[in-house]
Amino acid sequence: MVAPSILSADFATMGEECRAVIEQGADLLHLDVMDGHFVPNLSMGPAMCQAIRSHFPETFLDVHMMVTNPADYIESFATAGADNYTFHVECDDDPRMLADAIHAAGMSAGLAIKPDTDLETMKPFIEHFELLLVMSVHPGFSGQAFIPEVLETTSRLSELIRDDQHIQMDGGINPETAVDCRDAGCDVLVAASAIFKKSDYAECIASIRGQ
Repeated sequence: MVAPSILSADFATMGEECRAVIEQGADLLHLDVMDGHFVPNLSMGPAMCQAIRSHFPETFLDVHMMVTNPADYIESFATAGADNYTFHVECDDDPRMLADAIHAAGMSAGLAIKPDTDLETMKPFIEHFELLLVMSVHPGFSGQAFIPEVLETTSRLSELIRDDQHIQMDGGINPETAVDCRDAGCDVLVAASAIFKKSDYAECIASIRGQ
């Protein structure tokens, strides 16, 4: 599955950008939420999620919370229409408790890990999540270069998950790096500038998918 990250979309024409990628083959939309503390950047919040939901009622909205206290925002994003809520294992909250709270709010739960965090940190919590996200750049900004060392983490993770769980890769994904990601076991690929900075969304989405 290919998930365009709207962080690289034109915010002045967000609705048109979202419609274009959906109509040209995207499987879901990825929303990067940053608090300026967990990562050195600020981005969108529940209002953006709600606006997109109102225009795209059938589209799966995948929210990636790069924030220090993700528990504080579970209800607001659930109310805004998010389908999946992913937070980082490096945050200050207990992953098991957060997974329960996310499920209780009606969303699927995702757990993310930074490139330089040992997979052992994530392993005790894997069973509680539908989605495991491996960051292939240092989170905070789009347009960074892919860090190939994370492919080892992904390969190890792919041996630990159930058939009903997904591995997502986010950061530096383009038609070239996507090949190694798919080979390492990823089945959801997030791409930002690789899609939104191209004139032909359909061709790029298909290439990332491996078609």
